[in-house]
Parts: sequence; C-alpha cells; structure tokens
Amino acid sequence: MPKGSVAITTERCKGCGFCVEFCPTHVLELSNAFNAKGYHPPHMLNAEKCSGCNLCGMYCPDFAIFGYKYPDQKAQKGEQGQ
Repeated sequence: MPKGSVAITTERCKGCGFCVEFCPTHVLELSNAFNAKGYHPPHMLNAEKCSGCNLCGMYCPDFAIFGYKYPDQKAQKGEQGQ
C-alpha cells in the first residue's frame, strides 16, 4: 500500500526535472505531454512506491508539486480504541 502521493499543478511547471532527479523512490518522470507553456510536467510512475517525503516539493522552484503522506491506518486504529 502506498505511503504517500504527490499533487502536481501542471500549468505551473516549467519542466526543470528537479523533482524527478531528487525523488528518492524514483516514482516521477517527465511526461511526453505538454502544458500550456510548452513544458513537459512530471507524472507518477510506480505510485505505490511513493513515500510522501515531499522532497519533490522542496526542490521545485515553481511550487508546482507537493508530496504528502497518507494518514497512518495503524495509528488511527490505536487512537480509536482509547
């Protein structure tokens, strides 16, 4: 089960590739599609491997991508039982 995912604002992206280069789990690649500015935004491959670490978001100079973690199911079950 994936631990996280990314949200991509494709129209903000200028296709620099920093998110792809610095992703520790290698779940991103630049798309063959173009955005309105003529750049290739990233898309997810192997989404199940995403850790939600947000390194992609930290390196993005255009704030076009953000990583986020899914809520921990085990922690939620433990809190409900208290």
